[in-house]
Amino acid sequence: MPSRHRVPVWLMGLTNLSYGLYGGVVAFAVPQLLGDRHVPEIAIAGLTAVAYSPGFWAFLFSPILDVRFSRRWYAVTLAIVAALTLVVAFLNLDRLALLETVLTVGFFAAYLYQSAIGGWLSSITSREEENTVSVWMTIGNVGGFGIMAVSCNQLARHLSPLATALVLGVSILLPTIPFLFMQAPGPDRRLASESFPQFFGDLVSLVKRPQVLIAILLFAAPAGTFSLTNFLGGRGSDFHASPGFVGLVGGVGVAAGGIVGCFVFRAIDRLMPLRPLYLVVGTVGSLCTLACILLPRTPATFAILLITENLFQALAITISMAIIFDTIGRDNPLASTTFCFISSAYGLPISYLLYVDAFGFAHGGIPGSLAIDAITGILACTLLGAMLVWLARRSRLRKRLRTA
Repeated sequence: MPSRHRVPVWLMGLTNLSYGLYGGVVAFAVPQLLGDRHVPEIAIAGLTAVAYSPGFWAFLFSPILDVRFSRRWYAVTLAIVAALTLVVAFLNLDRLALLETVLTVGFFAAYLYQSAIGGWLSSITSREEENTVSVWMTIGNVGGFGIMAVSCNQLARHLSPLATALVLGVSILLPTIPFLFMQAPGPDRRLASESFPQFFGDLVSLVKRPQVLIAILLFAAPAGTFSLTNFLGGRGSDFHASPGFVGLVGGVGVAAGGIVGCFVFRAIDRLMPLRPLYLVVGTVGSLCTLACILLPRTPATFAILLITENLFQALAITISMAIIFDTIGRDNPLASTTFCFISSAYGLPISYLLYVDAFGFAHGGIPGSLAIDAITGILACTLLGAMLVWLARRSRLRKRLRTA
């Protein structure tokens, strides 16, 4: 392990900004631009869902990131693909079928880009630096989303379509500049020389590792999801908030709250092991959600609620990043595969909890959605906490039996 880096650890983590920027385009900027063009809401929602779908299936392709070429090579190539698709997308905003296709390909590239740098950074940083990397990778994600949420539409209003497309494409590539000065170990030659059955066997062994299974269970359950960040974005009118106010809070406010959440992790990361800490954050955040039921339905409450939810979500994502790095371990030849496989699990509850929150809203309005989201989170954290306690007791018992 190198004792000194040519690039600061925080800057290495911030290379994840490319992923955050692309996510901001898909989830916030493009839907707004299509809305301005009077595209039906159902068409916008369908396009966004399809473009975001690689978050669920991109892990099937992640093993390629660990063989043949260095992870730097993959990261640069994927960033170029993502940048090119963004240029094509913004030159074809009126052609929905093409727009959906190129954004899906682009987000697929951006998602694998994050996995490539996740596996890469796990191989060139020390265990003591993992939490710092986790913080700055999450800041790149949250900050990039906020930058695009605030600036993308402004660019589209003041620049020509070609200029807007080129500026956005270049913005995806700029965070890769530190790659030139970062160590770039080559792939594991043993993996490259294996037959497909041998390589598939390695992947099966990876999935069966207890640490991997526990991490997947933690993230697939609705313990630290805070999916209300997505649901509330379209409910500003229920708080009597204007579209301009919703856009401001959804951009600047959410990004600021998310970045604060990332830095909170550095203040609490040594209080307890990461996995229980993840559940504690999920429980405390859910209790805050319950408390917000008592607040009046005003624009200020909307801002407080959305920023608070994003703060806790960013904190939970940062902890999840740290758990993933801890699970990958040292000198893991399947580091990027492990990163992508586990991180994909985090997106599952964000999707299915939208239906849970919508069910609560249909039966009880805003208080109903807040209540059902919070109670679901508290129950999940309680059950998973009991599981961790049981696993810890079983591990101690096994150690006693071995020494007896």
